[in-house]
Formats: sequence, C-alpha cells, structure tokens
Amino acid sequence: MEKINLDLILANLRASLEHNQVDAAIHLLESLRVPDRADLFSELDEKDQATLLPNLKPASSADILEELEDQEAAKLVRSLPTATAIRIVTEMEPDEAADLLGSIQPLQAETILAGLDDPDEVRPLLLHPEDTAGGLMTSEFLALRRRMTTTEALKAIHEWKPEIETIYYLFVVDRYEKLCGVVNLRQLIVSEPSTLMLDIMDPDVISVQAGTDQEEVARIMSRYDLVTLPVVNTNNVLLGVITIDDVIEVIEDEATEDIQRLGGAEPLELPYLDTSSLGVVRKRIGWLLLLFLTESLTGTVLRYFEDELQAVVALSFFIPLLIGTGGNAGSQTTSTLIRALAVGDIDLGDALRALWHELRVGLMLGFGMGIVAYGRALLWGTDAHLAITIALAIFTIVVWANGLGAVLPLFAARMKIDPTVVSGPVMSTLVDATGLFIYFTIARAIIGL
Repeated sequence: MEKINLDLILANLRASLEHNQVDAAIHLLESLRVPDRADLFSELDEKDQATLLPNLKPASSADILEELEDQEAAKLVRSLPTATAIRIVTEMEPDEAADLLGSIQPLQAETILAGLDDPDEVRPLLLHPEDTAGGLMTSEFLALRRRMTTTEALKAIHEWKPEIETIYYLFVVDRYEKLCGVVNLRQLIVSEPSTLMLDIMDPDVISVQAGTDQEEVARIMSRYDLVTLPVVNTNNVLLGVITIDDVIEVIEDEATEDIQRLGGAEPLELPYLDTSSLGVVRKRIGWLLLLFLTESLTGTVLRYFEDELQAVVALSFFIPLLIGTGGNAGSQTTSTLIRALAVGDIDLGDALRALWHELRVGLMLGFGMGIVAYGRALLWGTDAHLAITIALAIFTIVVWANGLGAVLPLFAARMKIDPTVVSGPVMSTLVDATGLFIYFTIARAIIGL
C-alpha cells in the first residue's frame, strides 16, 4: 500500500480553503480513506470545518462525524442548519446517530430525530446509557427465523445488503423474537437449499443484556473471539447487535481513561489539544489537592520524630531512598493487580490469594533490597547499627507496600470504584507517610533513641 503524506495533503487542503477553492478542498478530502479524512478534518480550524461539512456529500460528512469524538461531533452538528444536520445524520449508522443525538441539546436532537427517514431505528437506542451494551448496539441487523430455509435466508441477506462487518454471523429468533441460535455465513453457503435454520443453528449463543457495562462487553467479545454480540432484554428478546469495531473503540477509550487515572487525574472528555487549559486544570486540580493534603501526613510523621532526627542526623539521608523504594514497589504491585483485574486473571474472590502471593513476592524482594541497602549504608560511612536499621526498614517497607498494593485495587473494585484511582501517585503518597513511620519506629527500637 502506498504511503500517503497526510501533512502535505493537509497543507494543500488549507491552501485551497484559504483561496476559497471549496470544490478543490472537497475533492481532496473525499479522495482519502475515511479515517484519514476524519483526521485531516479535525486538524482544520472551526471556520474551515463549518465551511466544508455542509458542502460534502451527506455520506462523507456522516463518515467524518462517526470517526470524531462524540463531543467534537456534537459541537459541529450544533452549528449546522437543521435541514443539513438531518441529511447528514440520516446517513449515519443507527448506533452512531444515537450517540451523537445523545450528546446535543434534547430539543435539537428531537427535531433531527423527527426528520430522519426511519427514526424508529434510532429512537430505542437513545433509551440506553452510552457506556452500556444497549448504548453500543445497533438496531440495523438481520434476524433469521427458525423455520426459514437456507435459500430464504440467502435471499433475505441479498435483499438486506448488509455492511461487511455484520455479515459473518447471523442470529436466529423464534416467533416471539426471542434469541434461540446463531449461524455463520459459511453454513448458509454450504448447506442444502432446503435445510432449515433450526437444523444448522448453534443454540448455545453468547449474549448480553442491554444494561451490561461496556467493559464487560469488551471482555466477553475478546475472551470468546466474537465479531458480533447479540443484545437481549430480560425476556431474551433480541434488541440489537454489537460489532467488533464498536468494541475496539471501547477498549481504546477505556485504556486512555485508565492511563490518565494512573497519573492521578480525571480522564479528558475531548482530545488533548482540543481541551482548553482551564479544562485540563479542572481535571487535575482535585486529585492534586487531595494528594497534597495526603502528602502532608509525611510532614506530620517527620515532626513527630523530630527529636530522633536531631539526635541522629544521618537518618534523614536515607529518607528519599526508603520512601522512593516503597512507592515504587507499591506502584509495581497496583499496576500488576489492576491489569489482572481488567483482563479477568483475578476477581474479588481471589483477594486472599492475591494478598498472600504479593506478600511472598514482597518478602523475597525486601530481602534482596535489604541486603543491597545494608551494603550501600556501609559505603556511605554509617555505623553497623544504622546500616541494619536501613536494611530492616527497606525490607519491612517493601513487604508492606506489596501487601497494600495488593489490597487497595481489590478494595476499590469491591467499593465500585475504578481501581486505577489508587495507583501511581495515590499509592506513592500512602507509602511515603506509612514508610516513614515504619522507618523511625525501627530506628527507635534498634538505635535506642
């Protein structure tokens, strides 16, 4: 595949718009693949976007909006005349249209919905939160009947002319629209023309209810290598299907959200450069203040052991080493446990096993780090008692940090809190204060302060 120079195309696109050559800009944009088209479109300023979007073919505009972030797409649609917005939204996939309409003002959304060719395809999808299976599913699918023949099924597929992403597996329902099986396209092609769906379908079909969280949907589709997943209600009536492209977006969004939380900040709702400086501040300031207040516990511990520090000034030399090692050990543990929770390697029922596992790891790591710390302390010219104090403190802090790192993510998950909020800075802050307390307590016992 020939590599496309998107930077050069973007420069040409901007030049065309600058000289009011809108037709040339449209031709340039529509010659690209949809993802490239959306990327370049998002690089344009708002004035150029407002110029281009209404003048593109409705299908091209729909493709662009489907690729953009929901908030970014909603901002564009809010600025469009109602008739133009209706033409574009009509060309969108039902699930994408529902996500978009759910992000704009209810009055505008209802006006656009009323103007669509088939609003009943979109309206039911608006009833479900966007981070659930119901919010991810599309109502554009073909359901086969149990007593339909292979010939009838292939004719229905031909008349439906489905998107390529949804054709590999087709779901079978009974006369009450209840899900009862699944067939794949190969089965339809190789079976005898008179074969009934009832005879070739697999009745053991995996499905989820509409209220299932999107992370669980992604986990199920990944675990069972599914390209489509049916969504049902409490009576097992087929409501829609989720396709693999929607799940890939979920995985990317969830990973982005988790990584941002790992750094001690709330996730951004828009792409980084599209988020104002004030918006970034709002996402960070809360956790930063909380961590600041929590970190003040470290100062409280230092003041409590002020006399010991004055008596043996050398104790202070090792403080950064100790709390840094403890924070690093705890962060290693939390990141490992959080990932294990996310991919289903462990669940809440494995809490005690995970704790015991990490305590054993902590004992071995602490022993190794303690030996290194003892040697380092002697190389710095400290006496044997202080070197033993440092070694024992490192050992204890590492074991403590591993245990704490194992418990906190599982506790957060039990409390329905995203485990990523207890990782990174939060974990380091907690270990700093408790690690100092452990250090000075051991020093008091060994050195006799």
